[in-house]
Amino acid sequence: MNTVLLPLLVAAPLLGAALLTVLPTGPVARFLLLGTSAGALAAGLALLAATRDGQVYAHQVGLWPAGVAIPFVADTFSALMVTTTALLVLVCSAFAVATGEAERRFFAPLVLVLSGGVYGALLTADLFNLFVFVEVMLLPSYGLMAIAGTLHGLRGGRTYVTANLLTSTVFLAGVALVYGTAGTVHLGELAGAAQDSPVVAVAMGLVLLAMMVKAAVVPVHGWLVRTYTAPSPAVTALFSGLHTKVAIYVIYRLYALVFDGEASLLWIGLVVFTATMAVGVLGAVGETTTRSILVFHMVSQIGYILLGVALFTELGLMAGIFYLVHHMVVKASLFLSTGAIEHVHGTGDLERLRGAARGQPLLALAFLGAALSLAGLPPFSGFVAKLTLVAAALDAGQWTVAAIAVAVSLITLMSMLKIWGSVFWGPPPGTGPAPEPGPGQAPEAAGGTATATAAPAATRAPARIRTGLVLPAVALTAVTLCVGLGAQVLLDLSAQAAAHLLDTSAYVEAVTSR
Repeated sequence: MNTVLLPLLVAAPLLGAALLTVLPTGPVARFLLLGTSAGALAAGLALLAATRDGQVYAHQVGLWPAGVAIPFVADTFSALMVTTTALLVLVCSAFAVATGEAERRFFAPLVLVLSGGVYGALLTADLFNLFVFVEVMLLPSYGLMAIAGTLHGLRGGRTYVTANLLTSTVFLAGVALVYGTAGTVHLGELAGAAQDSPVVAVAMGLVLLAMMVKAAVVPVHGWLVRTYTAPSPAVTALFSGLHTKVAIYVIYRLYALVFDGEASLLWIGLVVFTATMAVGVLGAVGETTTRSILVFHMVSQIGYILLGVALFTELGLMAGIFYLVHHMVVKASLFLSTGAIEHVHGTGDLERLRGAARGQPLLALAFLGAALSLAGLPPFSGFVAKLTLVAAALDAGQWTVAAIAVAVSLITLMSMLKIWGSVFWGPPPGTGPAPEPGPGQAPEAAGGTATATAAPAATRAPARIRTGLVLPAVALTAVTLCVGLGAQVLLDLSAQAAAHLLDTSAYVEAVTSR
């Protein structure tokens, strides 16, 4: 395999974004947006095929020696993440094209810069360059938050910018401390450094703390629930699969590589991540809009994903990585299906959306499939993800954690049924029986002739949602169904990725070879 493909995954979206800044919006801009994302997906699949046997590929940019060049490394874990990210960027961009949002002047270049930053963060093997790529990822996100131009969007953008700037400051301080204590920020040279030096462990702990804030781990999750309801549905779906998931990937990678899976610290993760599962799902109980419910569930699912690294067993890491890929697909599908309704009806309020999607079976199937997968029911990928994770917790002797995970799944199902009952099953407003005539009231005034005249307006069918708005969610729900039915493929890939985390020697050798 030609390792030049690794930096091209970053360069191609950035070059595409540069072209789109000077090109007018239209068919050419849409082609560049979708074509670049499709090309990244093809490259991700090629990486996945090349690394599935355990091979690790590295490229030193500019052919400079290791330690001087910017290193890019791909193993099964990073290849899985690149492939899933590219799929989500492509599908969410298609949804933006369907809604017309892609016609906004700088929407397409901002999305491409965002995706380039994500690919760079997933592939780099240098801590400082990781910081750089995270910032490349965040800067266009600020623009995407504000591009809708609504007051709610601007308020959410303000919170988003403030939280991420503060977190980036902590992140950069951690990187500086790592360099000051270890003398390097090269991940290959930092392997096991936290076990050898308590000072390096504290410095790297600051980096992990910043990543946990970016991943919205309880108790530092408030920024997520205040901001992800603000942008457009397409942007929310895109963010759900990218931002917090990059932070989760970094937590997995750094703890395995730098801390070498230090067992004495794992109890902290078990406590914090179990609390994240519970607090997130309980926060969703009192919410009354589709997006706020889904965002709180997003917090809860982050706890599930990070539970894998807190267990740090072969089964636990495999389950966590499987869960990560599953969640990226399912959560984006849910945001897109409810986003299609919100785009047509102009609101996500459950009370105002009663019966809004009745008579639209394709959209109902897309939402229902993803909702059942999120709750962990067969035959979808969520069933395999939660079953494997609970089995990993039981195998590690964490019975309480396993019980909480099962209980949280049941509450998740109730919340999904809450959206289903209101939006897809409930009757539209004004379709109840006519009131009985009161004392001395004429039948016409109580719903006789006058009501009969008004009845067609009150009982007319809900507004139709175009197929183009529905297909992106359908595509991702089909993915979760296929993954659930053929789970062994992703389980094998996740097991290989977990093996690279348990034994980092192949990764270190690849990234330090000259």
